[in-house]
Amino acid sequence: MSSPAAVRGQEVRQRLLAAAAELIPERGWSAVSTRILADRAGVTPSVVHYHFPSVQAVLTEAAVTAMRQMLAATDEQLTAAATPAEAIDAMLASIEQHSGVDPLSLLFVEAYLAATRDEHLREQLAALVAEFRQRVADWLAIHQVQDPAATAAVLAAAIDGILLHRGLGSGGEGTADVLRRLV
Repeated sequence: MSSPAAVRGQEVRQRLLAAAAELIPERGWSAVSTRILADRAGVTPSVVHYHFPSVQAVLTEAAVTAMRQMLAATDEQLTAAATPAEAIDAMLASIEQHSGVDPLSLLFVEAYLAATRDEHLREQLAALVAEFRQRVADWLAIHQVQDPAATAAVLAAAIDGILLHRGLGSGGEGTADVLRRLV
């Protein structure tokens, strides 16, 4: 059983992560400071550094956690799909709620951009992408899709690209038929 202090510490840590996940899309990765993060979480700036070695560490953990959660939801949709075409439809449906400028889309874009300058973040995001591509490739192999690893790589890149283009006002219309032809 955890002590009350440990429980409070976990609650504060979760508030910091939630605040970071809100601030990244609102302000941009590099504009989140210790003071801004602390204010949003309702703590003093020293508490941020008590729980995390740096603001960068809070931002990284918040972004990676959010991305992992979204990828887990996609896994559930893949599992429910009976055919590769249904899997494509499920993947596209999973991003339908994202406009490209919604908070989660912006969090992804900010994290990808920050990863170009932060080796640790880049490694974590690369591992997430590799895990996702492997799970999709395994699923495609079970369904006897030719070259499942390369197909999974193209599908993952296409989904990321569609979201990126939505932020620029292009919705990716007509892509479902093209992606279904891949499988």
